Amino acid sequence: MPTLKKTPASDLSALLKGLNDAGVEFIVVGGLAAVIQGVPVTTFDLDIVHHRTDKNITKMMKFLRAVEAIQRRPDEKIIHPKETDLRGKGHVLLTTNLGPLDVLGAIENDQGFDELLPSAIAIDFKGSTTYVLSLQILVELKRESKIPEDQYRLQIYEETLRLAKKSADTD
Repeated sequence: MPTLKKTPASDLSALLKGLNDAGVEFIVVGGLAAVIQGVPVTTFDLDIVHHRTDKNITKMMKFLRAVEAIQRRPDEKIIHPKETDLRGKGHVLLTTNLGPLDVLGAIENDQGFDELLPSAIAIDFKGSTTYVLSLQILVELKRESKIPEDQYRLQIYEETLRLAKKSADTD
């Protein structure tokens, strides 16, 4: 009988706190960014765009070793992330002992940390400032996406944004 791979339970809150505690500069950009801003969806991973400086990559690598990060793969091969993986604009999809972490060098339209930071909102998360891509920008990105799941979620994102704007207008 084949054995099943054991996947760790996700603790995205601990993953986020760990990145902050490690001093990593990043912006939350995926489903968790939407959830943080009130969008009623479920997400099972943490998507971030990291600052691709030497100092930040060193901090990221130290953190990734601490959470036993390995690349997510369809086979059993274990590949640990390398600094060179984090220097480019590509995506490094990882499994950690705290759950899935997608480390992105850039997202749509080649937007990296520096380009996204002006569109991010700063929130306090467990005593640390955490940057989250604004819901308005998330909606704009979903509108451009060709991914069916993004198109499905777009309606939910847009309605949450509409309600947030309506609430802000009445305050």
